[in-house]
Amino acid sequence: MNDPKTSPRPTLINPPGLYDPAPTGYSHIAVVPAGTRLAFIAGQGGETEDGPLSDDFRDQVRQAMANLLIAIEAAGGPQIAKLTVLIVAHSEQRLGVLGEELKRAFGAQMKPACTLIPVPRLALDGMLFEIDSVLVLPEA
Repeated sequence: MNDPKTSPRPTLINPPGLYDPAPTGYSHIAVVPAGTRLAFIAGQGGETEDGPLSDDFRDQVRQAMANLLIAIEAAGGPQIAKLTVLIVAHSEQRLGVLGEELKRAFGAQMKPACTLIPVPRLALDGMLFEIDSVLVLPEA
């Protein structure tokens, strides 16, 4: 994995006139620096490597974050510009869980741009959560 201290970072912006999204774990804008590459990580769900999927929403979010971290490492970059989150039966309570688990997985400082989309169903029976990502990588 690239050194997070020397890897190119997106500039994260929360302009005046828009509400503060920090408590729910994201920023409004991510500007990717010139001279970088992008990596796109497919949606990661709460299934473990051997397939089981917990019935618990928090467990699925936590496992999906672990899966995303594995994919980020494989892509070679810790710098996340954008997340897209899909939640079945979305609620304020589930939004709180998402914020807590983002902080747990990435630390309090990491708040990339993010879109949350409530959905009626995901790919697998019982799947409640999915997250994908766009990464910023150094130029090859």
